[in-house]
Amino acid sequence: MKNSEIKILLVDDEPDILEIVGYNLKNEGYKIYTAKNGIEAIESAKKHEPHLIILDIMMPEMDGIEACEKIRAIKGLENVLITFFTARSEDYSQMAGFDVGADDYITKPIKPKVLISKIKGLLRRVDDVNISNSEKINIGDFIIDREEYVIVKNGEKMSLPRKEFELFALLASKPGKVFKRDDILDQVWGNDVVVGGRTIDVHIRKLREKLGDDNFRTIKGVGYKFVIDED
Repeated sequence: MKNSEIKILLVDDEPDILEIVGYNLKNEGYKIYTAKNGIEAIESAKKHEPHLIILDIMMPEMDGIEACEKIRAIKGLENVLITFFTARSEDYSQMAGFDVGADDYITKPIKPKVLISKIKGLLRRVDDVNISNSEKINIGDFIIDREEYVIVKNGEKMSLPRKEFELFALLASKPGKVFKRDDILDQVWGNDVVVGGRTIDVHIRKLREKLGDDNFRTIKGVGYKFVIDED
């Protein structure tokens, strides 16, 4: 996909951030929309259907955590890429962000060139989805529909946030195989974005809550595996 075809929604209550980051993204050819708070972000996301939302956490009227959760609930925006952009680096903020469906996390201040590099890494995932295998893959009680980006369990269709879907698809691609934590981070999150050490744990917990605990196994000190049937 060409840069000129990619729509990015930048949300921050600081005018300087909107101006500086927006300027650098426009120079890369992206189509940029801006919002000053979570309420404006939701309305803009509905109207423009961006490919990526860069969402500040600490904002007036509605913060980024609540806005992300509401955006994820909007039909057609379940799988939009969302990365939080914030000066806060506490684990609580990161975990809260991942809990509501954030794909990644960028801490400011950040140099423009580094930010552009991270955003390009994120946007590669849009192309990865576009060229993904459209066949439905049957695994145990599950169907992985890569074309619609949904999971079907016993006839019930569930739309998962992008990172949860990719993590599930990776583990289920080789039932019984133990995927090491470093390999999971590399294959699901890639090398372009730095995420916290508990990121995988949070996403596994969300998958267990939504899909059930029977198919996921934790291998302490190593990683995770997906099982179809285990005595």
